[in-house]
Amino acid sequence: MGDRHSWTAAPATAQRARSVLAAAWSCAVTAEGGREEFIGVHTVAEDGRVLLHLPDDSTLAAAAICAPRGEPSAVLEFADVAPVPVRSRIRARLWMAGRFTPEDGHLAFHTTRAVLRQPGGAVVVDLDEFAAAEPDPLALAEAQLLTHLADAHPDAVERLTRLVEPDSLHGAVRIQPLAVDRHGLTLRIERTRGHGDVRLPFHRPADDMGQLTERMHVLLTQASTAGCPRALQRQRTEGDG
Repeated sequence: MGDRHSWTAAPATAQRARSVLAAAWSCAVTAEGGREEFIGVHTVAEDGRVLLHLPDDSTLAAAAICAPRGEPSAVLEFADVAPVPVRSRIRARLWMAGRFTPEDGHLAFHTTRAVLRQPGGAVVVDLDEFAAAEPDPLALAEAQLLTHLADAHPDAVERLTRLVEPDSLHGAVRIQPLAVDRHGLTLRIERTRGHGDVRLPFHRPADDMGQLTERMHVLLTQASTAGCPRALQRQRTEGDG
């Protein structure tokens, strides 16, 4: 526990944006021709450039290519959706403004501005940092990890609530795993009215599945030595009645 403050307990904005981009399976494109949503048409280059393989009959593709050079001709939008059913499932949105150029049978998107909106607000992403950043190493596996935790190990989720401050659990009616990255696990605490999120940081970052398993084991061990929160004790007693 002594080294908890020697590293950043949450991903940097550029890495968070790259993670949203890497895990997104759909995107919305807005240009002069209107707005279209596409599924499975984009790939991401190592430097963060988005490559779109749009249908030949896409009016947006033609409009974007014909827009004046140097002007933001299109906006791409990517949504980060929680894999586990919770209230307000959109965890973040990434907007990228820029222009398209045709390259080898696809459209390459040259970003002039990127904005990441999370529950805490919107932040402009530094483009140099965005190009140099890498997605979180768990980004592509996160959906499977969280759904498995929620569906197969609800007892572990309940045990982890012992690490949450009792005040944060007051009035809780459901608790679900919301997100996981190399720095920690986030739980969504739903109440009759409203909800809140609580982050459980790992003692060290996890760079692969083996390290994640160890970090989760440490959290569960810590939770096992903590008492059951009174809020959940009352919740179970009232539910049993």
